[in-house]
Amino acid sequence: MNRRLGHGLQFRGVYTFSKTLDDGDNMNTSVATNSPAFVANPLQPKADYGRASFDVRHSAVINATYDLPFGRGNSSHGRPWVERLIGNWQVSGIETVQSGLPFTPQLSYNPSNDGDTRNPVRPSLNSNFKGQVIQGGPSQYFNPAAFIQPLPGTYGNAGRNILQGPGLAETDLSLTKKFSFSERLGLQFRTEFFNVFNHTNFNTPNPVVFASATGGPSPTAAVITATSTTSRQIQFGLKLLW
Repeated sequence: MNRRLGHGLQFRGVYTFSKTLDDGDNMNTSVATNSPAFVANPLQPKADYGRASFDVRHSAVINATYDLPFGRGNSSHGRPWVERLIGNWQVSGIETVQSGLPFTPQLSYNPSNDGDTRNPVRPSLNSNFKGQVIQGGPSQYFNPAAFIQPLPGTYGNAGRNILQGPGLAETDLSLTKKFSFSERLGLQFRTEFFNVFNHTNFNTPNPVVFASATGGPSPTAAVITATSTTSRQIQFGLKLLW
């Protein structure tokens, strides 16, 4: 959707609703942060049917541009240099919001004993678990108690990509000043603010629930150790136009 208003103001908005299902994709060549790249049970590939590793359900981007009204057709009381200094400024902003990527609860060992050393086998669902699986905090994004270890010689019944990771929200701003020296020659000064509100966007958590066949959940299960975007970044640029 595009909307151009008066006085140098215009908006553009894009929204995407999507759903992608498959039984495997080639986004990862090995066990990665959100989904194994290998079938858990080669004799039953349909058990891996679920959300694709790149499935983003909701995605919206809104940007706006506004030509600041200072110095428009105003000689600033007989001082044209003041008008040249305060005129031709433009502010722009981009807001990006999207839902999180799915991820798969995983094991770092293979209880099925089928000889696959890549450990694509998933845990089983805990039928006695009650409450919210997704906790949301970086120290324990999901509750490992929602899963149990499969019995030796079996495959876990937890589905592929059944959990959803943290969403993303970021605001970028820019302030631009244009200097016109002639019809063909100009100069543009830019100040750009990426993630201007310094909002923390978390990456997917550690999906390995159990690290061995004995003992409880791994102490690092569900822990988030990285962000998906950088902290606030500010940069200045000067561009010569001809």
